[in-house]
Amino acid sequence: MFPTPVSMDTTEFRKRGKEMVDYIADYFEQLDKRQVYPDVEPGYLRPLIPDSAPQEPESFEDVLKDVERIIMPGVTHWHSPYFFAYFPTASSFPALLADILSGGIGCIGFSWAASPACTELETVMLDWLGKMINLPEEFLAGKDGEGGGVIQGSASEATLVTLLAARTKTIRRVQSENPELTDADIMSKLVAYASDQAHSSVERAGLIGGVKIKNIPSDDKFTVHGSALKKVLHDDRAAGLIPFFFCATLGTTPCCSFDRLLELGPICNKENIWMHIDAAYAGSAFICPEFRHLLNGVEFADSFNFNPHKWLLVNFDCSAMWVKKRSDLTSAFKLDPLYLQHCHQESGLVTDYRHWQIPLGRRFRSLKMWFVFRMYGVKGLQEYIRKHVKLSHEFENLVLQDKRFEICAEVTLGLVCFRLKGSNELNEALLKSINDARKIHLVPCHLREKFVLRFAICSRTVESVHIQFAWKHISKLATELLKAQDKQQQ
Repeated sequence: MFPTPVSMDTTEFRKRGKEMVDYIADYFEQLDKRQVYPDVEPGYLRPLIPDSAPQEPESFEDVLKDVERIIMPGVTHWHSPYFFAYFPTASSFPALLADILSGGIGCIGFSWAASPACTELETVMLDWLGKMINLPEEFLAGKDGEGGGVIQGSASEATLVTLLAARTKTIRRVQSENPELTDADIMSKLVAYASDQAHSSVERAGLIGGVKIKNIPSDDKFTVHGSALKKVLHDDRAAGLIPFFFCATLGTTPCCSFDRLLELGPICNKENIWMHIDAAYAGSAFICPEFRHLLNGVEFADSFNFNPHKWLLVNFDCSAMWVKKRSDLTSAFKLDPLYLQHCHQESGLVTDYRHWQIPLGRRFRSLKMWFVFRMYGVKGLQEYIRKHVKLSHEFENLVLQDKRFEICAEVTLGLVCFRLKGSNELNEALLKSINDARKIHLVPCHLREKFVLRFAICSRTVESVHIQFAWKHISKLATELLKAQDKQQQ
């Protein structure tokens, strides 16, 4: 009989666990002193570690030393107060502690029987969150509702899952009306829609789902109106196509624009089109009453999704998705081999989340929501959102005071889109100088033909002093760039 190898017993785990918590706490306390963006080249890491795994155990001390020596030089510090790129990714100590507990319990909650608490807490947390943003009752599970929520890994997964469910629902409906049509006949005619400002994950969902995706043109504020959708639907039906899915966006990735749900929803309902709402970033703001109007029209949707792991202090991954009729999901994805069955599954009292998603396995992610919601409270989370919005308007005002710059889209939440007045090449050069200096980090977008810089309020610890520093730095680099340009033109 072979002895069980032990690299760390419970006594050492207690000791090393405290050391790791200290390391993480020190990391956060000193994060503003670390360079926000790494100064490494592709392939930097491989020469620093052996070609193969060690045959004999190594000490925790040696591993932790190598974290600082090997890993940290190549880390982009997303939680630095000088990180203003992409959108925020949430982080809080309650969520980190919950993640430790989730890893410790280590259940794989694909069904109620696989871990009842894992399933039931998730159902209740999605109801809690749904009530926080005042979702219509139909989206909540409650005690006997037809809808409900589920945690997906990302908004991309939520879009894919709902598109596939809509595809299955439409194929079955069309076949019930036209029994002679095969799945392939119908699939070749299916078409889905999204704004020309929608995230690339919508297009990817179409690629995976094997259906056409068409972009609906947005207006000069980068918003899709009902009239634009109606025109495309008319043309496509006339061409013999079958519209089946529309992904509306609340808070687009390029500039945080909002599609007109109150115009789009009734059209989708009338045309028998599944309307999914992607509010990946902006959705967290809907817990604040002053921003809830941005969600008006959700009552027309079949599904709705946003990412607490972006802006609600719940660490990645935690993407909240709700459906009005959970049977639309389970009927599309349900497979029931004997080894996954259990005695309560047909009782109507339990949820098996394996039928709501692409993977089978799932972690105990709702613990993070439970810890964060209880330890911050709704009021604490609202204050956090409001602080970020206030800081974005502070940066917007700084930009507006400098006549060399322009604001390129309405600032509604925590994102400011701006640029130097001038050519795209000039703004590309400005962004390069900003990111090469590595004092702050930004990413760009295209708004129509313009190359635009995005300034997103991201870090939990960001303050006015960091906004002021960032603007002074940008302004200084712009001055140097414009001077250099003037010299070249002389």
